[in-house]
Amino acid sequence: MANETLTVVDNRTGQTYTIPLYHGAVRAMDLRQIKTGPEDFGLMTYDPAFMNTASCHSAITFLDGDRGILRYRGYPIEQLAENCSFLEVAYLLLNGELPTESELETWECEVMRHTLIHENVKKFMDGFRYDAHPMGILISTVAALSTYYTDARNVNDPKIRYKQVVRLIAKMPGLAAYAYRHRLGLPYIYPDPDLSYTKNYMNMLWKRTEPKYAANPVLARALEVLFILHADHEQNCSTSTMRSVGSSNADPFVTTAAAIAALSGPLHGGANEEVLRMLDEIGSASHIPEFISQVKEGKRKLMGFGHRVYKNYDPRARIIKRVAEEVFDITGRNPKIDIALELEKIALNDDYFVKRKLYPNVDFYSGIIYQAMGFTPDQFTVLFGIPRTAGWLAQWQELMADPERKIARPRQIYTGEEERNFVPMSDRRSHELMHA
Repeated sequence: MANETLTVVDNRTGQTYTIPLYHGAVRAMDLRQIKTGPEDFGLMTYDPAFMNTASCHSAITFLDGDRGILRYRGYPIEQLAENCSFLEVAYLLLNGELPTESELETWECEVMRHTLIHENVKKFMDGFRYDAHPMGILISTVAALSTYYTDARNVNDPKIRYKQVVRLIAKMPGLAAYAYRHRLGLPYIYPDPDLSYTKNYMNMLWKRTEPKYAANPVLARALEVLFILHADHEQNCSTSTMRSVGSSNADPFVTTAAAIAALSGPLHGGANEEVLRMLDEIGSASHIPEFISQVKEGKRKLMGFGHRVYKNYDPRARIIKRVAEEVFDITGRNPKIDIALELEKIALNDDYFVKRKLYPNVDFYSGIIYQAMGFTPDQFTVLFGIPRTAGWLAQWQELMADPERKIARPRQIYTGEEERNFVPMSDRRSHELMHA
């Protein structure tokens, strides 16, 4: 459209520029033409943490934080969580459409056929200390798979890419379960192809000496829903890492390992563990008013509230809140949920939080459910990484097929010294180290 442009006046030179809009955004390279002279590099955008920069165009996940909307390929997250299995949603993310009955059956068979993990990987995992964090083990073993499947380096072949997608989605639960059992000194359990994706993960995680592990169907379904809710979430830290590393044509195993590393940070995948710590510190509902006062004074942080994108109630938190009650009917009520519910009630009616649009996010309730189901806090981020692998790979596949793909290479604004002449050692003066 003729009016889909911006008119920019450079007050330094008085020159006027017409900048076209692309899907309602400005292409940063179109600003390069704005210069003060022939020697000028041209105008750049400065956006720390990419708060307002679109690094790609994507058809996978739609997120409207102001209205609290999350959709995968156009489908509301509420409908998918209510009606789908995790592998059904993974197929949707990867292929753009929900599978037919025969397509889903074929997809499930393909995934389950690749759940076995090379025996040498077990020896590799045995090399970690008994108390190694499961996320550290997961990062390392996923990266190590790159050396087992050398065909994965041919990232420009769609058929080979697809094979690695299936391998990664299939093997991630086993690697996660083995990391958990390694810490406890328990033998590794082979996958059971007769079980569903989530039930098989629970089997590899918790099976002891019984001939056949039987997962509680309510807990298995709760885990299925949690996996669906965590499958993708637009261009977050780990997903943008997946795209950035993938842009160099690195194979999907090391690329996924980089995404897991980004997820391991407490500001990303570890937030629900921080919520549990907060609830433990509060102790009881009677201490909430005092805690709220400390938050307002800047002495404490209200974990699990607020989000970089959401300025409304996180739709995933609503679903998890409902699932929590179903889980507690089986496991018994986690006392932390009553503190959480009261904390939410007070916060949502307090002008301090309402004005700042601080609402519960997915991390506020997920840790409580995981703990009730028997997962230890060091497993929470691993639980996040299993389903998010499907989203990462969907984003990676989309990146690899993008005709505009180039290796990620942000610019910088240099603020260091101008050119200086070398100083001989005898003429140098001592100075304080930057990091003493």
